Amino acid sequence: MEHSPGKKPEWLKIKLTAGASFASTKQLLNRSSLHTVCRSALCPNLHECWSRGTATFLLLGNICTRTCRFCAVGKAASPPLPDPMEPDNIALAIQSMQIKHAVLTSVTRDDLHDGGAEHWVATIRAIRALNPSVTIECLIPDFQANKSALDLVMAESPDVLNHNIETVPSLYPKVRPQASYQASLQLLQRAKQKHGLTTKSGLMVGMGETAEEFTASLHDLTRHGCDMVTIGQYLQPSSEHLPVSRYVTPEEFEQYRVIAEAAGFKQVQSAPFVRSSYHAEAYAGNTATLS
Repeated sequence: MEHSPGKKPEWLKIKLTAGASFASTKQLLNRSSLHTVCRSALCPNLHECWSRGTATFLLLGNICTRTCRFCAVGKAASPPLPDPMEPDNIALAIQSMQIKHAVLTSVTRDDLHDGGAEHWVATIRAIRALNPSVTIECLIPDFQANKSALDLVMAESPDVLNHNIETVPSLYPKVRPQASYQASLQLLQRAKQKHGLTTKSGLMVGMGETAEEFTASLHDLTRHGCDMVTIGQYLQPSSEHLPVSRYVTPEEFEQYRVIAEAAGFKQVQSAPFVRSSYHAEAYAGNTATLS
């Protein structure tokens, strides 16, 4: 039976930084009533990213309709309706922060007829209208495999289309009970084959997967047209969430990087604190060679 391994190892201890840029980023987001996945998902890199003046914007509120056991975002069957001012407020925040590569994600809104796809489109268009030189990375939910909803967002041609498979298929029933591993792979394939987009996905380790399962999932991703992958350590947000099975060593993360590159990924980030949008701006200029 899996259990929490107890005390975190030294490599999972963070030295927090909070300079002037951190404070100004926090004030701007609070003033605009904007949500970020950095704060809602308790990201361990929040202080580092906000101190660099970067943030990942969370669309459609901060309440999710799904009950994934790894995620710290709040959950409810009927969240509040989306804020119609959110697209413009995000565009203004990006302008004010002088962001060059904007990363967008959202909660999953199964309560909305299109899963929030039209809201995604409105946000992308608002950003481009005010910030025409900004590149955009969209970390999208699965929209319940609704092809029309997926195509609405993909047709906006984001510079990077990101969708996380999160873990290996054997763990889906307890980690992502309302999601489908195959649907997530098909989503990435659709983005590549139908829309010609640069694609990206992410996985967590330390949830109970085997090395063989994890390697197989990396190959599944590349077979479905995924260009980039992020690999990071799962950290239990609270006692109510799925416990950590084990802490993966930095040496093992390096091994996974080598395996991922051998599987065919063109860009790989693999380290304990790596998350989907961590240092995403560093790759923004290379997307033209990946699609």
